[in-house]
Amino acid sequence: MTGMSSPALPHAFYRRDAREVGPALLNKVLVAADGRAGRIIEVEAYLGTDDPASHSWRGMTARNATMFGPAGHMYVYFTYGMHWCANAVCGEDGEGTAVLLRALEPLRGLDLMYPARPAARKDRDLCSGPARLAQALGIDGRFDGEDLATGAFRILDDGTPPPATPVATTRVGITRARDLPWRWYVPGHAGISRP
Repeated sequence: MTGMSSPALPHAFYRRDAREVGPALLNKVLVAADGRAGRIIEVEAYLGTDDPASHSWRGMTARNATMFGPAGHMYVYFTYGMHWCANAVCGEDGEGTAVLLRALEPLRGLDLMYPARPAARKDRDLCSGPARLAQALGIDGRFDGEDLATGAFRILDDGTPPPATPVATTRVGITRARDLPWRWYVPGHAGISRP
């Protein structure tokens, strides 16, 4: 079982194009300070002012300021008036790029995840979608800007490599730029947000 002793990804890992960081995050482990942990199995990239689906497309606001850097921090936003979602900030300062964490395979702390996700009936339902993932791990607006290398939420490398050929598809739940293949997931995994 993955432990907190695995090294956190350094900031330099994230200081690249989000389309490179996204597939490289697959099979890394998101760990909360309270021990809840899950393997990242699905992500989406958002590319700032070059991407009309990105929160940062029209420039920096109070809501999206974290997305503009520094890389390796968590951008947390509220959506549809009810859900939190978590992203890893990427690129250089000022670019406004990030990778949305869409799904995890729960690894540890399920005794804390189930009360946070009372509708979940199976382990694979706990973190199969960005809002479910945030609920299961207790991620909310307090953690916007959290340092993913040293903070309360960290992304660790336990030595499991990303899939050699991740599935690449179009992004989910957007209307603008929805034809771009910037969503990646672990092939055949039952816990992704949509098949």
